[in-house]
Amino acid sequence: MDPSLAYTDPLAAIEWLSRAFGFEIAMLLTDDSGALAHAEMTFRGAHIGIMGEWESVDLLGRAKIRSPKSTGAVTQFLWVNVDDAVTHCARARAAGASIVQDPADQPYGARTYRALDPEGHVWNFREPIKDVSDRDFEKSTGLTYVKAVDQVRRRR
Repeated sequence: MDPSLAYTDPLAAIEWLSRAFGFEIAMLLTDDSGALAHAEMTFRGAHIGIMGEWESVDLLGRAKIRSPKSTGAVTQFLWVNVDDAVTHCARARAAGASIVQDPADQPYGARTYRALDPEGHVWNFREPIKDVSDRDFEKSTGLTYVKAVDQVRRRR
């Protein structure tokens, strides 16, 4: 599954995502006027689609594809693995990312940080730093690790 993100200015977003987070263009389709039709970017094997805002009753029904910049809300939470969260965070900060959580070690064995891009998408970057058993995770957080969907349903 590859998520796609909508931007009010998708061409500017592509340039920014490359500079700030290290994404690379895998595909770029433009129309006759030079406007973006569709783009795909990659980072360490992860793929994302980049598009402009749009709507079409024939293709989307009453749904409208919008950027958080237009709506003031976020509907997705993106996770990306990196080799070095501290260095990656510094790069993102230097490019103008709003760092909402500095790199910190988490009880699940990763060092993570959170950033907002210029249009308000939430990006979570994690660096695996150690293996944590389910039991140790439960002990440190007070949460119960449930792996099977049927078990989740039984708990309700």
